[in-house]
Amino acid sequence: MIVVSDTSPICYLVLVGEIELLPQLFKEIVIPQAVYNELTSTSAPAILQNWSEEIPKWLLINDVDPVQDQQLNRLDLGEKEAIILAEKLKAGLIIIDEKAARKIAIDRGLKVTGLLGVLEIAIKQDLIDIKTAIEKLQKTSFRASPQLIQSLLDRYN
Repeated sequence: MIVVSDTSPICYLVLVGEIELLPQLFKEIVIPQAVYNELTSTSAPAILQNWSEEIPKWLLINDVDPVQDQQLNRLDLGEKEAIILAEKLKAGLIIIDEKAARKIAIDRGLKVTGLLGVLEIAIKQDLIDIKTAIEKLQKTSFRASPQLIQSLLDRYN
């Protein structure tokens, strides 16, 4: 299955020390050039910049041809290119967190999950402890509704 990711899921997995979940769960992740640019930006957290100095073999970077699409133009470039790439590759899954981008991706027929969905898949495969993962995530700037996080904790504690 082809899996495309936006920037934030990769960023937060690096920040909480769980980036290896992606190849364990999906083998390869495809990102557009714009996402790579965001990961390597000088405005990215230092830990992410250090990680992205040597991109792992399981992270594939694809160029995306510009598309004029008013619906997508409301999104940031990484989200826009991730959706375009997922459509182009007929991806089985797109990992994207931003609410508006998720809605557009779903409306366009893409199967969508976010960072918490990736963590849930990892929990089901006994790859991580949910409580520890959530505690680490809450020490970052990641934002999700308290109800969503509590629901996840309640299901697996």
